[in-house]
This record gives sequence, C-alpha cells and structure tokens, in this order.
Amino acid sequence: MLTGSMVALVTPFTSNGNVDYKLLAELVEFHVQYGTDAIVSVGTTGESPTLSHDEHVDVVRATVELAAGRIRVIAGNGSNSTHEAVQLTERIAPLGVDGFLNVTPYYNKPSRRGILEHYKHVSEASDLPQFLYNVPGRTCCDLPPELVAELAQNQNIIGIKEATGDVSRVAELQRLCGHDFLLLSGDDPTAREFMLAGGHGVISVTANLMPQTMKRMVDAACRGDRQAAEEFDAKLASLHQALFIEANPIPVKWAMARLGWIQANYRLPLTPPELENEKVIEQALKDAGYLTERSSDDV
Repeated sequence: MLTGSMVALVTPFTSNGNVDYKLLAELVEFHVQYGTDAIVSVGTTGESPTLSHDEHVDVVRATVELAAGRIRVIAGNGSNSTHEAVQLTERIAPLGVDGFLNVTPYYNKPSRRGILEHYKHVSEASDLPQFLYNVPGRTCCDLPPELVAELAQNQNIIGIKEATGDVSRVAELQRLCGHDFLLLSGDDPTAREFMLAGGHGVISVTANLMPQTMKRMVDAACRGDRQAAEEFDAKLASLHQALFIEANPIPVKWAMARLGWIQANYRLPLTPPELENEKVIEQALKDAGYLTERSSDDV
C-alpha cells in the first residue's frame, strides 16, 4: 500500500547548477534510516519545473537505484501538456517506480472535460498506480470531490494528494470514492487532522528535515491516537509554518543547507529566501531542537 509518511524530496544541486547525485544518495539513505515510507521524486519540492525531461528521468532513475527496494519511490509525472505527461510516464514506468503523482494541468485552466481527458490519457500510459495531485494554490485548477470520484473510475487512479488544506474534503471524498481510494494530505500544517479524519498518509515537505518525528506522527494519526499525534506534531509545528514562508522549496532547501546537508542552490526563477525569512526559518530549526548535524534529527 502506498500510504504513510512520504517525503517530497528536494533535488540537490551543485554550485554550477547540476544535479548533485552524491548528495541525493545521502538523502535517500537518510530516509531509509529514519523509516520514511516512500520518497516522492521530482515533484514540486524536487523543482520539477526547472529540470529538463532527461534530467527528470535521470533523477527518478537514480532515486530508484539508490533506494534498492528498501523504500518505495513515487515519481512526479505531471505537466500542463498531456502529451508531455504521457511521454514522461512512458519513460519512467520501466525504471522500477512504485507509482506516479500527477498534478492537475496548471496555467492552461482546462475545462472539466479537458481534465477528464488529460487524466484518462496519462493513466492509460502505464499500468502503474497513479495519484491525482490537487494543489489549486499553484495550478489555478481545483479537483472538487465530485470530479475526483469520476476520475477514480480509471482503474489505475488509486488516490489523491489533496493539498487544499480543507480537511472537510476527507469525508466527502470517502463518501464519493469509497474507503479504498487513498487520501494523502499535501499540506503539512493540516496533515494531522486530515489523517485523524480518515486520511491514509501525507506527502510532506517537513519530512525532509524531521522524518522520524513525522513518521511517528503519521502512524499515530492513522491509527486514531489523537494524543500521540498531537504530541509529535507539536514538535513539527514551527517547521510546518516556516517552510512555507516563501514558495516551496526555497525555505526547506535553505534549512537543509543551514544544517550542512546540502548547498542552498536553486534554479531560477527560484532564489534564496529574504534575510528576514531566513531568521524565521532558523528560529523554527531551533524550536525543533536542531543543532548543526544530521545526527541531531529527532533527538
């Protein structure tokens, strides 16, 4: 089952802007060590908009090889061009991924029929399971529960990453799609309540920094243990907020660089955070109990 605590993994870059595969290997090992249930490769947090298609495929390939079956890998395959999304899906499917995360077509503002046709074509490009990804704050394209239920009739569409932050959608999605349709939160600040309401996991930015605590919170929330889930989530709360003070993944990459894990390198148009926001992120790291070494994670 593609459920539980999943990390939306950053893509580390060298100072000259190339993908840093050495650091990528370290990050994969980090999540294997700390019990993350799955890695989402080359999604929003992985800066997919600025990777070429060849780089996109190569990063997914490397992640699968580094994971070596020890942790599940879900690959981003979305595009605002259906043709491109189909091509990415066809190229990535043979690499050994466990499934796909397919964002709604952004910028184009497709009609209902356009959305249905888009997902129909992409879901038919591979037999692997696919998650819808609803993040209207970025795409200007919402997937209301009624439309999700219609899309769920495609046998390869097994769930949705719901990033609206609207926890009330859990009950409506369950009513319309059934309890076997997987519901993943895509919003760290509301993920706990999403899972306590019946969600099956989270695709998390915060998990890049505190995978063990995130895993414990997710496990507690998914088994309905509110007290434990709240206790673990309290340790994450400052990061949940600070990591979205600017567009993701700007804050999380800066935080990881501050801890010495990666370099704070981005591809334009993304740039390092503003100084006042750096101070907020650094304070959140202190609130989370961090020093400057990876071994301090979740102590």
